[in-house]
Amino acid sequence: MALKTASTNGMWTTEECKRSFMEMKWKKVHRYIVFKIEEKSKKVTVDKVGAAGETYHDLAASLPEDDCRYAVFDFDYVTVDNCRMSKLFFITWSPEASRIREKVMYATSKSELRRVLEGIHYELQATDPTEMGFDKIQDRTK
Repeated sequence: MALKTASTNGMWTTEECKRSFMEMKWKKVHRYIVFKIEEKSKKVTVDKVGAAGETYHDLAASLPEDDCRYAVFDFDYVTVDNCRMSKLFFITWSPEASRIREKVMYATSKSELRRVLEGIHYELQATDPTEMGFDKIQDRTK
């Protein structure tokens, strides 16, 4: 089943996207989720789910070099006061090698997916791996 978004580009977000996000957010069964747009069906779907034991480096390695993706990463950390915290990061991956049409499609559909995924704390946009390095995630939570 797909949820119809209010987007002007006619993009749909599948129920699987929201369900996987809720499982990550509340049940902590996923470390990350990678979403992709199926160009022909105009649906945002789940491309890959990282198990709870996977890392940010696993997420970064799973992103294609020449295709755009969205990703959500659940970052667990300990504060200077020794408190365990968790923050959700939304990442827009738009590598230089991807097609312009694809970059535009992802840019215009982002806000609708973000609307469905309630509870994101931070957002990153990256065109190469250095723009989404682990240090960027850590810096945001300080």
